[in-house]
Amino acid sequence: MAVQHGRHGGHVHGRGSSPRGFGTAFALATLLNLALVALQVVYGILANSIALLADAGHNLGDMLVLLLAWGAYGLARWHPTERYTYGFRSASILAPLVNAAILLIVTGAIIWEAIRRFLEPPVVAGSTVMLVAGIAVVLNALAAGLFMAGGRRDLNIRGAFLHMAADAGVSFGVVLAGGAILLTGWHWIDPLVSLAVSAVIVCGTWGLLRDALTLSLQGVPREIEPADVRFYLEALPGVAGVHDLHIWAMSTSETALTCHLVMPEGAPGDAFFTKLSRELHDRFAIGHPTVQIEVGEAAHPCRLAPEHVV
Repeated sequence: MAVQHGRHGGHVHGRGSSPRGFGTAFALATLLNLALVALQVVYGILANSIALLADAGHNLGDMLVLLLAWGAYGLARWHPTERYTYGFRSASILAPLVNAAILLIVTGAIIWEAIRRFLEPPVVAGSTVMLVAGIAVVLNALAAGLFMAGGRRDLNIRGAFLHMAADAGVSFGVVLAGGAILLTGWHWIDPLVSLAVSAVIVCGTWGLLRDALTLSLQGVPREIEPADVRFYLEALPGVAGVHDLHIWAMSTSETALTCHLVMPEGAPGDAFFTKLSRELHDRFAIGHPTVQIEVGEAAHPCRLAPEHVV
């Protein structure tokens, strides 16, 4: 696990976890969502329902998220090359930026049409809205079930499960809207529900955009507290100081760390690095740590020791 670099260096690598055995689940869930989007678009136009079209936009966005997760699943298995020494994991960080931009543009068009329909509410086929949205509830529930088991072990799988489960809830809201139109004859309920669905899309997309920007700028993933990692490293036996600490995402499911540890007694041996790698993975989900050991000689200070130096 540890490779000594001269007298003062040490290097440790840990392996990140990637989804395994869920390629079929991603394929089936994507096909289910593709069929659902087509169904909702066709019948949304036939039923004159902007709520169904908004829900279709929501499901289209989550299908893009599924494709992203599926892509990350595949990219994590690609071997590094001489030019791309980390492999192609970080490509999965770029896709959310594109997805978020597309979703915001589509949602803006839906909101514009919903506002226009408030002024002149068209006749909406409430029974068709209820039927198609009911089918959406079932299909989204089936898709969520495909990822239920893996959601406890892998963040990527868990995200897919939560998206599908949320879709089922949104579609159920559209079912209620169709029922309300049938009972009351108030056709303005349809654009009202489409605005509510659009709000859900914007909230989810904003979080996606924020996280994608953070990761693309090599920010610390939000589930990791840097101060806790530093405290852990400083408390290690034989460590007198920690500097040049960096934590960043290699992909949407793998996190890397580099740092310098000042250990006056010198490099402690492979057992230290093996334990360090395991504990960084288990405590902080950091799967790829790289550590340099220094003895802290005053005559040869590390130029990266000051906090403001990167």
